[in-house]
Amino acid sequence: MVRTRTVLLLACCLMLSACGSNGAAQKQGAAMEGGNTQTQQNESTGQVSPAKESTDPSAEQDKPEDPSSTSSSKSPDSPDPSEEAVKDPEAEAPSEPKYHMNKVYRIVPNDESVPEKVVLLTFDDGPKDEKMINRMIDTLDKHEAKAIFFVNGYRAKEHPELLKLIHDRGQIIGNHSWDHIDLKKESKQKVEKQIGDVQKIVKEATGAEPKFFRPPFGSGGDTVKEVALEHDLLFMTWSNGSLDWESKNKNKPDAVVSNVLEQLHPGSNILMHELPWTAEALDTLLTKLEAKGYGFVDPQWIEPKIR
Repeated sequence: MVRTRTVLLLACCLMLSACGSNGAAQKQGAAMEGGNTQTQQNESTGQVSPAKESTDPSAEQDKPEDPSSTSSSKSPDSPDPSEEAVKDPEAEAPSEPKYHMNKVYRIVPNDESVPEKVVLLTFDDGPKDEKMINRMIDTLDKHEAKAIFFVNGYRAKEHPELLKLIHDRGQIIGNHSWDHIDLKKESKQKVEKQIGDVQKIVKEATGAEPKFFRPPFGSGGDTVKEVALEHDLLFMTWSNGSLDWESKNKNKPDAVVSNVLEQLHPGSNILMHELPWTAEALDTLLTKLEAKGYGFVDPQWIEPKIR
């Protein structure tokens, strides 16, 4: 009896020992499986634990940018600066002229929609010197102004590159005859050559013929006006002389400024020259004109005929 009980007791102990070993092995296996899973996740994502969000910066790089998240974002309608077309100065001219020239060569508004207090800036007897031209155009650009550079053919022949310089910097080239002679004393044939040859040389250098003509010394007459018209040129002299050509004003930029301001009127057609003291006076002159409420008419806004 005792022997039988002992055998049963040993059998129970063996069974309990087997069950305990099996349970411990299951727990150890489960723990190892969970540890491997988390290790693999940490290695691939950099997560600290499954409960925390990823802090991997590379994950942010794959997200599409929220346009509202940064002040530098462009709206869908914003133009790409790299796609903007290059502006052609002639393309900026209005489809309809805003001003016209009257019989005393003043600039007059075509209607009340444009200012009356404007001046036309002009420079005669060039092109002479690259440095001086660039200085003058730099000043014009500073004041957002356009001017007509009336050139002589013999000078243009010596320096055709200066014609291109004036044109490429957005300023206007005018015809001032070939030799700067008194055309009123010449035959129509001579006048034709004096005007026509300048038209040709300017077109060869810039691709466009002048649209404005000023006779040397302001001396014209019916024949000169007729030839100018045949070349589709607007004939003009001036209504405001800077007197920068007079010997008493040589090297006196203040005198140039004073002379213009003394004659100032709405629509002033200001005659100046490509001279060192005029180039020096230009910034002061334009500043004082602006202070008086004057603007600078773009020659391309002017009708090609007098009325």
